[in-house]
Formats: sequence, structure tokens, C-alpha cells
Amino acid sequence: MALSSDLRENILYIEEHLPVRKSFDLMTRNLYLGETPAFFLGVNGFCKTDILQQIFADLQNPLYMANGTVDDIARYLNSKIGYAQASLADSWDEILRNVLSGPASLFIDGFAQAILIDVRTYPARGIAEPDLERVTRGARDGFVETLLFNANLIRRRVRASELVFSMHSVGTESKTDVAIAYLENAVNGELLDTLGRKLDSLDVTSLTMRAKSLEELLVRKRWWNPLPSIRMTERPDVACSYLMEGHILVLVDNSPLVLVLPCTIFQFTQSPEDYYKSPSVGTYFRLVRFLCLPVSLVLLPLFLLLATCFPDFSQGIGLLSDSSLAPQRLFFYVLAVEFLLDLFKYSSSLSSGKFSGSLSIVGGLIIGDIAVSLNWASVDVLFYAAVTLLSSLAIVDVDFSDAIRLYRLLLLLATGLFGLPGFLAGLALTFLSVATTPTFGGLSYFWPLFPFNKKALGRLLFRSPTPKAQPSSIWNRGRIHDSD
Repeated sequence: MALSSDLRENILYIEEHLPVRKSFDLMTRNLYLGETPAFFLGVNGFCKTDILQQIFADLQNPLYMANGTVDDIARYLNSKIGYAQASLADSWDEILRNVLSGPASLFIDGFAQAILIDVRTYPARGIAEPDLERVTRGARDGFVETLLFNANLIRRRVRASELVFSMHSVGTESKTDVAIAYLENAVNGELLDTLGRKLDSLDVTSLTMRAKSLEELLVRKRWWNPLPSIRMTERPDVACSYLMEGHILVLVDNSPLVLVLPCTIFQFTQSPEDYYKSPSVGTYFRLVRFLCLPVSLVLLPLFLLLATCFPDFSQGIGLLSDSSLAPQRLFFYVLAVEFLLDLFKYSSSLSSGKFSGSLSIVGGLIIGDIAVSLNWASVDVLFYAAVTLLSSLAIVDVDFSDAIRLYRLLLLLATGLFGLPGFLAGLALTFLSVATTPTFGGLSYFWPLFPFNKKALGRLLFRSPTPKAQPSSIWNRGRIHDSD
């Protein structure tokens, strides 16, 4: 709907569509610019008061209004408002969306346009290093909940003229700002167009969990696909490294998580820690993390399989210290320890830092000596469960580690109930679930294994020295199937 040139009609429209008389944070003022009536609308706390005071002190200065009237609103904007980002708008949808996002609006009698003055500011926390992506060396900053700050952190690192931040709005009620960041000379144009159309066509009321909600809207998954389909990071250096390789970043306002597109399964095994160490040391720890994946997945189910189905063999190789344990009791021990370790990990991750020491002591006592004394666990099960837990903690991405945990639980249940056939069937179902994990844009989830790219696979497995790690060209991943 378009504005009216009558200021009184515009004020009535505002009072009908905004709770200006009920909500304390909505600021309104009747003003005079010389002899011309005007009306101001803004959100308290979103506007920089000192700049607004200076702007309106100048606008109401008699020297600024020598003739006492406003004859041309465009000329008035360009000549009187010189130290703030300002623009004209003639649509109520655009005006109300901007006002509720932060910019203030100025309505002048006699004109069917409003002046949008962008002097917004948002409450924000410090750009501290994210807890889940810490490194021993390197940058200590991280993305925050303010989209503009996150864009600044990226722009500070990538000062290329080809860097673009394309803005979209998602949610009929929340109208959440979503920015797409990419390098024009490196981006996959087809994927970029697909993402833009997808964001503009999303029919949702709001992004309740912000970046996480957007992830689930961009890639629709079945319940049997627990693996993440989109890489998310809170580290600007990680996001910028993907950006330089031709990836697309998606920034969501009010979320410190940045989405990286396209995504492959191997992205969840990478860590910036590798590049803050020497190439040989970085390669060693990268290979250790790759080894942790199968250990976390099959160590405990394989121990249960050998101990219950092949007890003599397990006793002979020293896998099991007590061969008198019944298979049913051993199965119970494994499930009990798995549950206790998950409970301990979950509780410690949500508790305050001042309780972490107490939780460590209590967890050690309960899962250790007391659990063995009460016949809730055995020393063998505790050892293999501890190795499994350490391997899970070595996996960089939390969502990926949690998905491996679900696969491991499936293998444990199948092995404990059906023995060797159950273990093989559980492995088959796990591989089927991984193979059917959907991706955005229909690109391969297993690149560079499929399609095979020898050079890219070498870069993935081994930490290359910096002179050789500079991408001379953007990797071609190839489309595997049509996206939704």
C-alpha cells in the first residue's frame, strides 16, 4: 500500500497498524521543519540517540529552513541529511519492515514518501572465541548475533572487490534478515541462483531457531538421516577460508552460526587447528581425527560382538578379562555405560563452568568404582566406552559427533539382540543412511571420493604447506542429482 500525501492520514495509518500508544519502545514525535509539519517514528534502543539529536537539531535550525517550507523532498534529503545513510520509501510494507528492523522514518506533510534514516544500533555481546571451536593458537574472535558485525568480520579478512552480501528477508511474521555472502569471480552461479530462489520462496512465519531452522528449511531430511547436511561455523577464519574456495556463506540475523554451501561429509572432519601447526604435525592430527571416526562408531559394538558371540577368541587375545559374564549381562553393561556417559556429557555441556569440577568428580565416581561395585558395569566395558567417548570428543563438529552416536546405538542394539547378523545388518543400515543423506543443490555429499578427484583428496587427507594450499582454481564438484 502506498503512502498518502496527507500527513494526518499517514499518522492514522501508523496508529492502526502499530501499537504506538501501548508499546513503550515505539518513539513518535510531531515536529515542524520550519513551517512544514512532520512526524517521526522509530524504535527506542535501535537508534543512536546522539546522531538523531544532531540531525533534528540541524533540520529545525532556522538557518537550514530559510524559506520555512519543504518544496522538494528528494532535494531536502540530499541537502539537509548529510551524515547518515538515508533513502526515500513510498510503500508502507517497506517502511514498517525497516522501522521494526532499526532505521527511523520521517514523514513530511505534502509528500507521499517517507525518509528512512539508518542510524540503527543493536545490543551485542563481545566477539569472543566460540567454545565449541577453540584452537590453541590463532584468532580469538567469533561470530555474534548481529548480522552487520558478522559481515564486518568477513569483510575485514576478505577485502576483495568481488565480495558481495546479498540481503533477503525470511518469515512472514519475523521478517528475519538473511545475507548471502560470495565472491563473484569464484561462486557457482547456478547454486547461487538456486539458493536465492529458495530463500525468497520459503513460506514460513518465522525462523524460530534462526540458522538451525533455516538449515532444516533449505535441506529437507528424513528421520533416518541424522548426519548434518550443511556445515555451520562460528569462526570467521573458517568461514573466510571456505569463501575463498568458492563456497557460499549464509548469515542469519540474531544467530552466530554461519552456513557454508555446498557441503560434503569431509568438511566435518576439518579443523583450523591443523593450519596453526606445522604441516607434518597438522597432517598427523588430521589423520588421528580420521581414525577417530571408525573407532567412535564400531569399537564398542565390535567389542560386544566378539565378547558375546566369540568368547573364547576374545579371551585368547585379551579382549575380555572375565569370560564368565553372560552375554545378556554384558549387553546390559554396555547399554548402561553408554547411557551414563551420554548423560554425563550432556549434563556437563549444559552446566555452569563453576560446576564442571564437581561433575568430573561425581562422574568419575559413579561411572568408575561405584558402578563396578554395584555390578552396573565392568572394567572392560568402562575402558572401551572411555576410548569411544574420547574418540567422539575428537570429532570437530558436534552435530556430526551426535549422529555417529546414534549410529553406534543402532549397532549396539542390533548386535546385542541378534548377534553377528544384527551387527552386519546394522552396518548396512548405517551405510545406507549415510549414502542417502541429502545435500543442497544436488551436489555430491562424498566429494572428492565421488566424483573422484585425486588432487582434492590429497589436500583433504594431508595438510599442505601454505604456498601449495593457495587455490589456483575452484574445485568442480559436479551435480549428482536434481535438487528439490
